Amino acid sequence: MPYIDSTKTTLGETYGQETRILSWVPITKTQGEQFVAWTTRGAWIGIGLMVVGWATIRFIGPAFGWWQVVY
Repeated sequence: MPYIDSTKTTLGETYGQETRILSWVPITKTQGEQFVAWTTRGAWIGIGLMVVGWATIRFIGPAFGWWQVVY
């Protein structure tokens, strides 16, 4: 008697395809993980740019005489 893969017969056409986060949302788990990775990287880049901007406004600009910080 040949071996029958019960998983393949149970899943049918969806066998071998990635699972979705929710059945009614056309986003796979891998796509969700990639989205989280990109948005996390973007958030850290934004934080870094904000720190650079703050340091420029607070320290670098006044040091070069571009403007004065008013207290």
